[in-house]
Amino acid sequence: MSKQFVSPALVICIIGFTMIHFVTYFLQVHLLLTLLVWFGFGIIFFGTLFYGPLHLKMPLGLFLTGVIIFLSVDTSFLSGMREGLLQMRNMVGLLVIIPMVSWVLREEAFLESAISYAHDFVDTSKKFYFGMVSFTQVIAYFLLFGAIPMLYQFVSMILKDEKGEAWERYKGTAILRGFALSVLWVVSIPSFAYVVEAMEASLWKSILQGLGVAALGTIVAILFFPLENKKYHVNFTRGLQHEIDEIMQHTRNKRETKRIVREFMILFLSLFGSIFILSAWVNMELLVLIPLTILVWILSYYLVKKRLYKLTHIAALYVKEEMAGKSYQLCVMVGAGMLIAGLTKTGFAGWVVDSLYALEAVAPFINLLYLLPFMVIILGFAGLGPLTVMVLVAGILQTIHLPYPPELIVLSVTLGSSISILLSPVIMPIIVLSGSNGLSGFKNGFQFNGVFAVVLYALVMTYIQLMAYMAG
Repeated sequence: MSKQFVSPALVICIIGFTMIHFVTYFLQVHLLLTLLVWFGFGIIFFGTLFYGPLHLKMPLGLFLTGVIIFLSVDTSFLSGMREGLLQMRNMVGLLVIIPMVSWVLREEAFLESAISYAHDFVDTSKKFYFGMVSFTQVIAYFLLFGAIPMLYQFVSMILKDEKGEAWERYKGTAILRGFALSVLWVVSIPSFAYVVEAMEASLWKSILQGLGVAALGTIVAILFFPLENKKYHVNFTRGLQHEIDEIMQHTRNKRETKRIVREFMILFLSLFGSIFILSAWVNMELLVLIPLTILVWILSYYLVKKRLYKLTHIAALYVKEEMAGKSYQLCVMVGAGMLIAGLTKTGFAGWVVDSLYALEAVAPFINLLYLLPFMVIILGFAGLGPLTVMVLVAGILQTIHLPYPPELIVLSVTLGSSISILLSPVIMPIIVLSGSNGLSGFKNGFQFNGVFAVVLYALVMTYIQLMAYMAG
């Protein structure tokens, strides 16, 4: 079948699924729900034709495993298919909307202005490293893992004359660690939003807890920096100051820089704050609230800027040129939904619990919270991305009663996601970073971040166990 037909058909299924998903969240219309099921099937069907079965091995594997389970258990196959195709409807809606946040970030020279404005605060290698780790977490709010290549390119522009493994380690570890820490608290990252929703955890407690751990991780990263780079005998501060001095000679006027930085802060706080406040006051699922808030936020920005004409142009380009190419994750979600729905019809969740309790009986000092991160890490090394892993693990966990505060379960699972991002050479963050800096996935992962990951696990798990003990 020609891609000239397949690509528009895939886009129609994605748009149709997304729009009907939001409509049927508020209005339960049977005909629309049936149409939603067909659009869900259309995403995986046309996605397979668009990418080819070999490139869609994991989503197809998840989908077909779910189908096989429904065929083998004592339940209606059609009702099982219907349930499976709708299982991840919230995530599909979220994944379609979240990339739109980047449209706003591209409207002004926000990154360049931030460096120009903060040059006095990042004039040493340690301060600049701290700035990279912290700023990556903020930019991840807008760009998700797209923050990695964007910030790498941006930092490489600043440090354009500084070459070699020492500088690549300096840039790469700061950006990768920043992104890994962001999955602990950034609510616009789908894996975090999903596990908070699935565990029915308090959003503000989960964010504050994750933010505190991310701050601790940032401090550890700064402490590690001189120890890790001692062997290179490179004066990072001198090289950095030389490059920043060059940038400042060509910088724009200070008033314009301050305006753009102020605007960026307002944008971040308005997006973060509106989601945070509305989640407390509006009785709506988080995975529905986030994309709807983002749509209103984007529209408000272009209305205030009087650039509505530009918004329609960008939206048309997104639909025409980008949406089909970004549908891989949507196919993963449809496939994962089928598998999770299938597993709920079996005794799999009970088997997992029995296995974990059997392990606890053998080693009483180990409880489930110690083990949850390793479930995520192992799946991460099997090639499953953070979102897919989170969906599978949280989908199983929400069918199990666990005697711990849900916020601690959220932190334990997201810790596993953070560590798999730091270490696994077969998931997107390290693949993208390796594509940018030319170093191997093993070097960017295990070699550069192995010890940091072990220390992060030990520190965060100490906090989790202490809180679990206090919760009784």
